Amino acid sequence: MTSPFPHRSRAVSALLILIAFVLALCMLPAAQAAPNPRYASIVIDTESGAVLHAANADATRYPASLTKMMTLYLLFEALEDDTLSMDSRLPVSQHAAAKPPSKMGVRPGETVKVEDAINILVVKSANDVAAVVAEGLAGSESTFAGQMTDKARALGMTHTTFRNASGLPDDRQVTTARDMAILALRLMQDFPSYYPVFAKTEFTWQGRRYTGHNRLLDNYAGTDGLKTGYIRASGFNVATSAVHDGRRLLSVVMGGFTAQSRDAHMSELLDRGFARAESVADGDWIAKADIYGDRLQATPTSDPTPADDPIRDLIAQAKYEHGDARESANNVGAWAVQVGAFSDRTRARRQADQAADFLPADLDGRVAVSSVQGDGGIFRAQLVDLEETQARRGCQQLAREGVDCVVVAMGAGQ
Repeated sequence: MTSPFPHRSRAVSALLILIAFVLALCMLPAAQAAPNPRYASIVIDTESGAVLHAANADATRYPASLTKMMTLYLLFEALEDDTLSMDSRLPVSQHAAAKPPSKMGVRPGETVKVEDAINILVVKSANDVAAVVAEGLAGSESTFAGQMTDKARALGMTHTTFRNASGLPDDRQVTTARDMAILALRLMQDFPSYYPVFAKTEFTWQGRRYTGHNRLLDNYAGTDGLKTGYIRASGFNVATSAVHDGRRLLSVVMGGFTAQSRDAHMSELLDRGFARAESVADGDWIAKADIYGDRLQATPTSDPTPADDPIRDLIAQAKYEHGDARESANNVGAWAVQVGAFSDRTRARRQADQAADFLPADLDGRVAVSSVQGDGGIFRAQLVDLEETQARRGCQQLAREGVDCVVVAMGAGQ
């Protein structure tokens, strides 16, 4: 018998076929989802140099505004060398003022104070002010980009090339997650007096309050820096350092689909890193996480970090000749107070001598200036041969005197 509603029957059949097709798609395994081609990450223990997690860590990626960490590195060097002071004013050119957002809207002919520029780059990540700093230090942004690349090579960032000071799109401006971790580590090691600026979440400039993009500073306990970044080609990037129970981890995530998913993944990586750092440092095992789920692969190993890993090499370069940090830190006189890193040995010595003058007689640490191997142009100013309690008490005293410092185990990542 022929249906009295032939058109309705065909419509119902088409609808049923469509529903079946959608259900079939929903039943496809998650593994068939397209991978994220921009994703890369790395987590390291800054004391041991152990790589707790790495995924695409040496694959070429776009740094976006993580670039500004290198811009700030060179600006900090200029401050340490007395080339500039916090009160120095940098002129704004037409080139700088024309940079696209994010920007402060500075105008040609105006000037920006160095102290303000630092806050602006860290919190607001303004591209126009990044160009102002570049031109103030090198005369032109292209010349400054060459200096940035040269410094990257000197720091061991072998896969990084800079073409501008801000991270704005340029196909030739590339890096890796591992190289960004090296840069973040060196910012902490070489400029302990300036590193706290990376914890800022707001600043006031010309009577207006500005807030930043780094939500991890508020949302993940123990986070004290560093920097976020985004361009369309890179996805959402972030470099983060956090401390739990005296242990510091440094992590870089690149290529997040959104800022929220990036931050959630960074939090997960740090959670896993802190939970595993103890056993990884002892050489028991290492786990690798996948960004798309909770699949973990634990691999027994006697050495969780490849022998030629540049981050471990970087930390090893900073070790003192008389032994490993985990062994020496248990010995008398195995701690130090670091009061800065300078490109001039004489200035480093002077800073260490001045710091020593602030300490009471019972803190008789020896003044030491050590050259950072592999760079040759950086000298760390330290008071060494202290017990841990002495070093911590000494740094507290220096802080009361307005001297920035960090306490380090002799042989640790300093």
